[in-house]
Amino acid sequence: MKLTRQKHRWLIVVLLLLGHLTYGQTQHTISGTVVNATTSQALPGVTVSVKGAATGAVTNNNGEFTVKTTRSLPVTLVFTYVGFKTQEISVQDASASVNIQLASTEILGQEVVVSASRVAESIMESPVSIEKLSTRAIKETPTLSFYDAITNFKGVESSVQSLTFRSITTRGFNANGNTRFNQFIDGMDNQAPGLNFSVGNIVGISDLDVESVELLPGASSALYGAGGINGTLLMTSKNPYDYQGLSLQLKAAMNNVGPSARGSSGFIPEINARYAKSFGKFAFKVTVGYLQANDWWAADSTNFDRLNLTKKNGFNHGSDPNYDGVNVYGDEINANMRSVANSAVAVGTNAFIQQFTATAGRAPTPAEILNFQTTNPNVRPFFLGLQGGIIPNQSVSRTGYRESDLVDYDTKSLRTGAAFHYRFNSELEAIVQGNWGMGTSVYTGTDRYSLRNFNLGQYKLELKGKNFFLRGYTTQERSGEAYNATALASLINEGWKPSTAWFPQYVGNYVGARGAGLDDAAAHAAARNAADVGRFTPGSPQFQTAKDTISNKYIGVGAGKNGARFDDKTNLYHYEGMYNFSHLVKIFELQAGASYRRYDLNSGGTIFDDANRDIKIDEYGAFLQVGKKLVKDRIKLTASMRFDKNENFEGRFTPRFTGVFTVAKDNNIRLSYQTGFRNPTTQNQYIDLEVRANTRQIGGLPELLNKYNLNTNKGYTQASVQRFQQTGNPADLKQYTPTEFKPEKVQAYEIGYRGLIKNRLLIDAYYYYNSYKDFINTIVLIQSPDGTPAGLAAPRIFSTVDNNPEQVVTQGWALGLDYVVNTWNISGNVSYNDMTKQPVSLYNDFNTPKYRVNLGFGNRNVYKNLGFNISYRWQDSYQWNSTFAVGDIPAFSTLDAQISYRVPTAKATIKLGGSNLLNHYYNTSYGNPMIGGIYYISLTFDELLR
Repeated sequence: MKLTRQKHRWLIVVLLLLGHLTYGQTQHTISGTVVNATTSQALPGVTVSVKGAATGAVTNNNGEFTVKTTRSLPVTLVFTYVGFKTQEISVQDASASVNIQLASTEILGQEVVVSASRVAESIMESPVSIEKLSTRAIKETPTLSFYDAITNFKGVESSVQSLTFRSITTRGFNANGNTRFNQFIDGMDNQAPGLNFSVGNIVGISDLDVESVELLPGASSALYGAGGINGTLLMTSKNPYDYQGLSLQLKAAMNNVGPSARGSSGFIPEINARYAKSFGKFAFKVTVGYLQANDWWAADSTNFDRLNLTKKNGFNHGSDPNYDGVNVYGDEINANMRSVANSAVAVGTNAFIQQFTATAGRAPTPAEILNFQTTNPNVRPFFLGLQGGIIPNQSVSRTGYRESDLVDYDTKSLRTGAAFHYRFNSELEAIVQGNWGMGTSVYTGTDRYSLRNFNLGQYKLELKGKNFFLRGYTTQERSGEAYNATALASLINEGWKPSTAWFPQYVGNYVGARGAGLDDAAAHAAARNAADVGRFTPGSPQFQTAKDTISNKYIGVGAGKNGARFDDKTNLYHYEGMYNFSHLVKIFELQAGASYRRYDLNSGGTIFDDANRDIKIDEYGAFLQVGKKLVKDRIKLTASMRFDKNENFEGRFTPRFTGVFTVAKDNNIRLSYQTGFRNPTTQNQYIDLEVRANTRQIGGLPELLNKYNLNTNKGYTQASVQRFQQTGNPADLKQYTPTEFKPEKVQAYEIGYRGLIKNRLLIDAYYYYNSYKDFINTIVLIQSPDGTPAGLAAPRIFSTVDNNPEQVVTQGWALGLDYVVNTWNISGNVSYNDMTKQPVSLYNDFNTPKYRVNLGFGNRNVYKNLGFNISYRWQDSYQWNSTFAVGDIPAFSTLDAQISYRVPTAKATIKLGGSNLLNHYYNTSYGNPMIGGIYYISLTFDELLR
């Protein structure tokens, strides 16, 4: 009992002492304001914390803050804000107002990038070429969207297939899908896993939610795995802890101003909204965006020879009976007039002989057969036409339909997203995120595809800390009501009148017209008019009914099929993690990571060879990166190594070695050797799609080649068939033996310089040299059904892929200059790309102009919150090659401009601008639409207006 009382006495003494200490501690209240150092405007949402303590506050809408602390003075306050340089200040007197000016990091040489090394570093110290589009630059861009502004980066190439569909790449080999280029949103690969194109500007991220865009030109497989052999784009959205409040944006625009043949003029409404809020450790955000527009029209009526991949004379059937317009579909179906006549005579004569023999009990005599051939109305015109030499050795094509009659040009884009974040502490955060979008657009592949109500969802779980992340996500692709415009046109024609009836009717009427004294051209016109009597006319009820019926039936054979619609429900599942061991090793930097991916193909046989089986593709990989700074941090060397394996191909290592050398303050030279590879896409591997009658696109895997006997009844090369058609000599024919199908590889060398002169002029330049091996090329094989040259009169045509046995070499350089004085900025860049060693044996799709120039001039606050920005772009002419069409792209230039007015009290910005301001129509890729001007006005409300 006595001991217990003593304990109580000691407890009372301790409590009294603590109370005295607590009472003795003075609580200090520190207040002040935070403004933008450039504009002197208040900065709301700035985090103000007491260094070494848990105490803190956030500035209000007027940039004001109040912090209470019981710590003894002096204390250090830390001011942090995304996009601005962190600042610390010592407070000696709590009664004095603390007024802080934060300097933006979105100024020359101050940007922090992550993509170049997968860890945060100054852009000045990046070991490879890199471009960055910041939040401020996105707000100031004169283009309709941030995605369009990416084309102002040096070395960027793009292919525009519709108003909302732009594919981008770097360092050559531009394509409509650009499968050599990786694209990520918040770490998620947003390439459609089945259709194999990136959808960043169709159903991707909105302007209001983009925090930054980082572009890595060139190979990046050592850090990001398969793909990205020519570049990687990383788009990062805004964190709801750092960007809170409501943001709204309303846009109204006009396009197709001018020639109606290029599209109907239309009003473009667009609305975007974002709301984010944090509650202690929990934060969330929701985003939504919607756009609707009349799309650009692809209306090239140039006559195109699809077998020889060359232009032909004429723009209609009047100039060429075998006319095949680039953006006219259904006219790909053709037949040789003599072959049609010979077939009609043979079929009719054989039927007569069988019937005569069955009736008379004997075979007819030659005289009886001749009498039948000269008197029977179904055989006589063909027989006499052949005997009299009236029927020419001429192919004729069916009458087609224009693209504008077939595809859905009512473009729509709906983008939604939600994310929920939980911060366990300042260094550990969990994220649940989902993005879903739906769009209607037009895409160019082997044919033109109407992507009607195409939708794609991406859903992610992520745990990230100061030195690691673990991430798992899935991409769910749904083709919606997408269909093939070429197949639709052909099936409308066939549904109205089968080709087996149309071609004989054409030839028969041609013979009759020649017999009536008409010349060749007039006879062809008469024959087509007769064969087309009753043809469904665009806009008629019969045409619309046929179009709706066929576009709602799936491609293929079977119940509910024989249509033009895709049935794609392909999914991607991806898991990856990375850990930065640098804080543990200390003597050098060390990062390691690994990933696993599964493609689950599901097209019901409408795209892939999965009509009667399930197709899944597994991939896995891991990487290790080591870095070390030497000579008082004036040299930084980095080595990376990655191993990747796709179940259909051998595994491979991709090393990378880089060095950054500081030759003077803010002046660095970079050297790099990188290797990259890309696995053949899911379509390269397993596509099995009938493009048109007797023409099929198939994957390059052995099982697909064996399915169509291309290893036993080998196809002839396209070039050799072209020679055979000219000479008639079977010795000119050359059969193609497929090789072992492999991933494509590149060795990339680069030297670059980035320097900041007197904090005003930023210079960035590079030279690169790329050497490709096992380059994946498209190849057209023409198979004779009976394996003989005679069978080429009715060939089967296969478009497939194989590795080019030759080395492919490209090189180029670029120079960029940025000059800033206060709020004025002048920028410019020029880039050069060339293929110095071209493949001869297989198809070449470099698709890149040699020279490209970008110029920019602007001021974000030229006078009392009034700003402007102007950008000019020019690129040289070049030839475009694709499986859809081949042709010349003329040189073109565009001028974009905007003026903006900020209303700080209303937290609003009004912007008036135009893209392709002078409305000079141009196209970026052959067979795609001409692009005219877009003129817009936008109103943006943002609670975090800076």
